[in-house]
Amino acid sequence: MEKKEALMIALQSLWANKLRSVLTMLGVIIAVGSLIAVVTLINGANSYVANKINNQGADVFTISQQPAFTTSYKEYVKYQKRKIISMDQYKTLQQECTECKQVGALQSTAGSVKYKAQLSTGTQIRGYTSEMPEMQNLNIIEGRSFTPADDQHGAHVALIGYDIYENLLKFEDPMGKEIRVDGVPYTIIGLGEKQGKTLGQSQDNWVGVPLTTFQKTYGAAKTLTIYAKAPSGADAMEAASDQARLLMRELRHDRPGEEDSFTLETSDALAGLFAQISNSIGAVAIAIAAISLVVGGVVIMNIMLVSVTERTREIGVRKALGAKQADLLLQFLMESATLSLIGGVFGVALGIGAALGVSAAVGFPATVALWSVLVGLFVALGVGVFFGVYPARKAAALDPIVALRSEF
Repeated sequence: MEKKEALMIALQSLWANKLRSVLTMLGVIIAVGSLIAVVTLINGANSYVANKINNQGADVFTISQQPAFTTSYKEYVKYQKRKIISMDQYKTLQQECTECKQVGALQSTAGSVKYKAQLSTGTQIRGYTSEMPEMQNLNIIEGRSFTPADDQHGAHVALIGYDIYENLLKFEDPMGKEIRVDGVPYTIIGLGEKQGKTLGQSQDNWVGVPLTTFQKTYGAAKTLTIYAKAPSGADAMEAASDQARLLMRELRHDRPGEEDSFTLETSDALAGLFAQISNSIGAVAIAIAAISLVVGGVVIMNIMLVSVTERTREIGVRKALGAKQADLLLQFLMESATLSLIGGVFGVALGIGAALGVSAAVGFPATVALWSVLVGLFVALGVGVFFGVYPARKAAALDPIVALRSEF
């Protein structure tokens, strides 16, 4: 029997029992769909984080009270007990870190912004030193960024995110307009480029003011996040981060042998940590999908055994007409593999659709990877072949005389 003929017989058999075929494929569809959806969302998240890190720059590292990601509540409590990163520590590091090309600092809080009768709540209020917009690659598409004089004199000037421009100013020319941030007046001097949403949260609902002005309003007791930029060169990043770590340990009186009382993170470390977290999530999801695939495979095997029983007389006739065991083995293997592969195709479509639906609904980034589609189809095909072997061998081993006497 040729493979083409076996495929045609398999499709005819599946079409003759459409409802049963669809119900049999459900396990494979759900398993492959969940696998594709998870991989698509994880790929999107990894791409997003990598893009953000690249925007920040591979030569920039941060020093903060706690890491960007914590994996348990116990760790979070531990980091919260650390002393804050103070303004004095930032200034000392700025002056004494000779291996650093630039050193800036950031504080933030949530507040309200008002323009005329329009009000925005839950806005991120950022206190920037003059270096920060450049170090965060904050693209100012209109107006200008901060100058050292703005920070030195505590000027009441502000940079705004695109949400403020769109929702409060209603696309009016923002330059020179006065807004009130938690009741304090500021003059707009710059507009940031639109960044979109992540996990349903807008990245454009922010206002940046000089750090000295920020501290006059909100106080200096909040912890700082220090950003430091290393010069270009293969070893410059390591030299700058090592010097910064030694200076911070000295400033914070960390004793020899004790762990740092602060967190120093490079772009590579952040990317690696996020990849580790996302891979752990992916591993759990893949394990669940694997269980679904096993269940789907058992269902396929069960249905194929029923099919063999129902078609016992057909098998006997085919053997009497000269069909070999290999022909029957190929026929039933082709049927189970086709059933599973079609389920895999629908599962891929379902998974991509679900991932894109989540992305559209909550703003979670999603990136479809071709390799995940191919792996999903290959796994589906493999499940069909693996769980179809036993029914196919049972059909091939039937005695033609016994099969012809069957009442089915």
